[in-house]
Parts: sequence; structure tokens; C-alpha cells
Amino acid sequence: MAIQKILLAYNYSGLDQKAINFVTSAFANIEGVEITIFHAFTPLPEIETQASVVTGKLKGSLSFLSQQIMEREKDLNSVADKLTQQGFGPDRVHTIFRPRKKDIATEIINLVREMKFDTIVLNRKATRVTRFFSGSVSHKVMMTLKDTTLCIVS
Repeated sequence: MAIQKILLAYNYSGLDQKAINFVTSAFANIEGVEITIFHAFTPLPEIETQASVVTGKLKGSLSFLSQQIMEREKDLNSVADKLTQQGFGPDRVHTIFRPRKKDIATEIINLVREMKFDTIVLNRKATRVTRFFSGSVSHKVMMTLKDTTLCIVS
């Protein structure tokens, strides 16, 4: 039996719990289903902080932001643990937490192509102003990928 690979794009929003509930109820008790929880964060800039007093002050801010990124990674691992407790085997739950190089939609598309996911689960909140200026991640993913199942949770 072929393994069904599911990608859950996780963005630490209120809709993420609905997506987790959907994935759990739909796939937790099915053999051969693997889930990967994915989050791409904005990387911190590398700044030489010893040159002046001003850049020295940035060091504290960068340290705080670095700590927040580490906490987000722990939170993502907690989600993986939660899925394990809700019926997924520990060998069937994976996480990918990495700095993003492009926009989120492109990161998701590249990951799906690279790792050959069968299904993608995305959140979507209906905010017209945001979509007008930046476009919808779910729309970009849907229009680009073919032969991939896309589940939108809203």
C-alpha cells in the first residue's frame, strides 16, 4: 500500500486548530497516512552589532526575536505531539520548521514538489483587503499545483 503524504501548513493562527481537528478526524486512524506540519518563518537579518552603540541596541532586539523563533519551533513540535496523542503513530508525524526564502505560497509549492505530497491542508481567512494587495496563499497554491488534493479550512 502506498503512503499518503499530507502537508499541513501551520501559521499559528486561530484557524490552525480547525485544521488540526480536520486532519485528526479524517486521517488519524487510517494506515499508511503520514502528516508533515510545515512552517516557514522570516529569517533574522545578520547585523554586525559591535560597530556602534546603535547597533549594540539591536543586539537585544535580535536576541528577543531569536528567542521567539525558538519558542515557535517548540510550539510546532507540541502540535506534532498532540497529533500523536490523537491517533497518529509517532513515525507518521513530521515537522519542517525553516526560514523562508520566498513568499509562503512559493515555499509551500516548492515543498510539495520536492517531497511529493499528495494532499495539502491550508487555512484561509476571508479578509478582502489583504487579498487585494498580496493575493491569497491558498489561491496561488491552487492555481499552481496540479494532481494534488487541496483542503481549505476556513
